Amino acid sequence: MAKPKVLFLCTANSARSQMAEALLRKYAGDRFDVYSAGLEPTEVHPLAVRVMAEIGIDMAGHRAKSVSEFLGKMNPACVITLCEETRARCPRTFPATGATMLAWPMEDPAEAAGTEEDRLEKFRQTRDQIAARIRGWLDTSH
Repeated sequence: MAKPKVLFLCTANSARSQMAEALLRKYAGDRFDVYSAGLEPTEVHPLAVRVMAEIGIDMAGHRAKSVSEFLGKMNPACVITLCEETRARCPRTFPATGATMLAWPMEDPAEAAGTEEDRLEKFRQTRDQIAARIRGWLDTSH
C-alpha cells in the first residue's frame, strides 16, 4: 500500500520547508513519503544545513525544488504551507485533489539580519518551532 505523501511548501524552498521535510522524516520514520518545494526556489540555505546538522540530521543531497515539479504528478495527502505568501498563492490544484491543506506560517530565518551567531539563532528557533509543530501534528492526527 502506498504511503501518504506530505508536501511542505514555502517561497524559496531554502530553509523552512527543507527543515520540515527532514524533520518529518526523522520523527515519522517511513510512515510518509515526504517532499518540499517552493514557489520561487533558490538554493538550500547553508545555515539551515548547519542547524540541522547540530541535531544529527544530514541534509546532504537536499536541493531547492519548484512546486511545478509536483503539479499534476503527485496527489499529496497533505500540503503544509510555512508562510502566508505561499498559503495565499498555493496552487489550487492540490485542494482539488482532496489534499488536506494546513498553514503553519512562520518567519523566514533566511531574512534574519545581524551577526552570523544572530542569524544562526534565528535558524535554530525556526527549526525548533517546526519540530514542535510536526511532533504535535503527529501526536494528534496520526
